Amino acid sequence: MGQKPKVAFICVHNSCRSQIAEALGKYLASDVFESYSAGTETVPQINQDAVRLIKQLYGIDMEQTQYSKLLNELPPVDIVITMGCNVACPYLPCKHREDWGLDDPTGKSDKAFLEIIQSIKEKIDNLRNRIEHNALL
Repeated sequence: MGQKPKVAFICVHNSCRSQIAEALGKYLASDVFESYSAGTETVPQINQDAVRLIKQLYGIDMEQTQYSKLLNELPPVDIVITMGCNVACPYLPCKHREDWGLDDPTGKSDKAFLEIIQSIKEKIDNLRNRIEHNALL
């Protein structure tokens, strides 16, 4: 297999779901694909609940390794995954695109965050399997 495919996780503000997906993508599947995240707008800091819980669960400090960025800061990607924004998701050229339909847990309880994190983890595992078995590209 040549280069690893690049996967972009996209949501409007690039502050919460897409950041969690980037962190878990790097943590769980960096041997299979490269993870990036971006949004159509940026925020000054990553969602603090997400930062705290990912640190607690996985020992990853997202503020050290990630920041909120715009689509035009991404390299060309192979796979685009939208998190389930209710807004029109921007178009990025890619070979495969899918929407994960995840609710934004911002402002909700830890329980809501933990459910989204778990959901993202399962979807990353599933994506990893599909890429490994050439079921996507």
